[in-house]
Amino acid sequence: MKIAPLGREATIDDLYKVEGKAELVDGRILLMSPRGDLHGTAAGNIFASLKAYQRAHGGGRAYTGGLGFIYSPRRSFSPDASWYVGPRAGGKMLDGVPLFVAEVRSPEDYGPAAERRMAAKRAAYFDCGTQVVWDVDALRAEVIRVYRAADPENADVYKRGEVADAEPAVPGWRFPVEELFED
Repeated sequence: MKIAPLGREATIDDLYKVEGKAELVDGRILLMSPRGDLHGTAAGNIFASLKAYQRAHGGGRAYTGGLGFIYSPRRSFSPDASWYVGPRAGGKMLDGVPLFVAEVRSPEDYGPAAERRMAAKRAAYFDCGTQVVWDVDALRAEVIRVYRAADPENADVYKRGEVADAEPAVPGWRFPVEELFED
């Protein structure tokens, strides 16, 4: 991630002018680089599963990465996959936060500094009202770490051969970890 230089505090209006994926964090625009093959496959498969759940059960909407959620004039989110219960926004970013988000790790998401950034982002999601955050590691450990607002410091860890959930944010939805890697 790279901070876009503006020389002043950025706004949601500034974020709309950015080409590519970005988030607004504490008045700074953070640019995000394009993602790789495994990242895209994992995020796409999570979204496809959520979309199938939406069609069968309703109760919310599944979204792909790149969609923006506005929490405040100084904060937005753009998770890799998400579940949102709230009003539509037409051509604008959604106003509010998703109940469930999946953040898929990229090569730069490893090491002590990256772990601190990821923990801070999870905390921000929970502070804003997100109920469940998935930390998806399709590159190294091949696991899904499921963090819940009720116990945000401790994750349930699901590996190949196991089935992860997003309770209570997406009731009844299940996702086999193996599906992260399917073409």
